[in-house]
Amino acid sequence: MSVDELKVLIQETVKVALTELFSDPDEGLELRDDLENALQLSLGNVNAREETLAVESASAKLGLIW
Repeated sequence: MSVDELKVLIQETVKVALTELFSDPDEGLELRDDLENALQLSLGNVNAREETLAVESASAKLGLIW
């Protein structure tokens, strides 16, 4: 194998690895209506600069360790 062939092999391997790492496993799936509505409401609250909870506060209220 030549140096150029090795470079191409490494580049292709890195491209595949990065594509797998950053791909969305949920791509193509549909959201349930209730979840989509909840997300839209949440985004609306953020855009309107309404009060939001820090992840630490929300997880503590739910008894989760963050």
